[in-house]
Order: sequence, then C-alpha cells, then structure tokens
Amino acid sequence: MRPLFGTRPSATARMAVWLRRALWLPLLIAAYLLTAASWAWLNADALLEPLPAESRALLSERQTAILLRVEDPDFFTHPGLSVAKGQGLATISSGLARDVFLYGARLDGAAGALQSLYRTVFDCCKRIDLGRDVMALVVNAKLPKAQQLARYAGSVYMGTHDGAQVQGLPDAALRYAGKPLAQLNDQEFIGLVAMIKAPNQYHPSKAPADHARRASRIAALVAGQCQPDGWLNTSFDTCER
Repeated sequence: MRPLFGTRPSATARMAVWLRRALWLPLLIAAYLLTAASWAWLNADALLEPLPAESRALLSERQTAILLRVEDPDFFTHPGLSVAKGQGLATISSGLARDVFLYGARLDGAAGALQSLYRTVFDCCKRIDLGRDVMALVVNAKLPKAQQLARYAGSVYMGTHDGAQVQGLPDAALRYAGKPLAQLNDQEFIGLVAMIKAPNQYHPSKAPADHARRASRIAALVAGQCQPDGWLNTSFDTCER
C-alpha cells in the first residue's frame, strides 16, 4: 500500500539535485563561448578586410607609447585579454572585436542571426558578457599587433563635433586640434587620448574642465609620476595633480 504522503527527500538527495541543476549554468556558458569563438573564427576573414597601405602606421613611436600606457599597457605581450593595472574591462583587441564582429559589416543567413544574438547579449549585459572577450582572442590570433593598433587608431570613436561623429585619431586631430595627427605634440595627443574612455563626457569643448582634469592625470601617468592602484582604476585618480 502506498503512503498517503511522500517522504521528505534526504539532505544528500536534495544536495544532489541542486548540484545537477547548478552544473547546467557553467555548461551553458561554456557552450555559448565556444560557439561565439567558432563563429568569430569562421567569419574573421570576411569581416577583417586588409588595411590599405597608407593606414598601416598611423601613430608615431611616441604616440604609440602614450596610447598604450593609458589604454592597453600589455598590448604587445597579451593574447587579446589583459588584467594590467588601469586596464579596465577592455583591451585594444577586445575593442576591435566589438567594432568588427558585433557592430561592423552585417552578415547574412545563419551567420547574421548569430551576429545579431551576440550583439544583443553584449548590448544588454556588456559588463558580464564574455562573448566579446573570446572574440578578442580570435582577433589577436588572426591579426598582427601592428594591424590591430592601426585599425584601432583609425576607427576608435571620438565623440561628436559640429553634429557629426568623429571616428579615428586622424580625424579627431583635425577636428579638435586643427592639424594632422603627425604634427601633434605630446600635450595635444594626450588631449585626444583623454577622450577615449568616454568621448562626450571628456569632450574638450562640451566638458572642458573634466577633459583638462583627465588630460592632466594622463600626463602625470605618462611621465611616470604615478601609477593606477588597480585593474579597474581607469580614472587614474591617483594621478591628481
């Protein structure tokens, strides 16, 4: 005869059920990341078009040193991701992965559907989404560092000026400094680099005080007068003069 009331599962049985359920989350995350990396690898050649010869060396050696000190200190040694002090959540490689794979040329068919999915997930949850990060590993495997740097310098978003978006450091130099990128002195170039973190928040004409404060901190950082005090210290408040 069956009991009228079921017996309560033991603590061991309940723990086993909980563990089985808990295992699904890391498995789903791993499957998502593996699919994202495979998709990026298969579509990299279509999305990473060769750069024209005149765009392959946009920055001088000094400008490169300043940019990397602020945006990606371990750029030439990391595999696409880094946890250097002051690095924050992104590297130059992951910035390229976002711009190329998620917001670049639109793909068709199944590849396009997955592209829309990855873009939607990133837009929703960019602080915890690792899809862009595994795509950064693909960018680093597919593109030499010099090409990554040139692409980044030529396409990074630099705010709006006179109602138009400014894309890339060469265009920003002309719009904000009134001269070609190659002719900027250190102070002028640091002024551009100061905008990259949040171009409209640190805009030289829309928010001159905030821009000047950040540029001053970066100048101190570049001069070796201070160091960021952690991975996420991208404000460089330890460099306040």
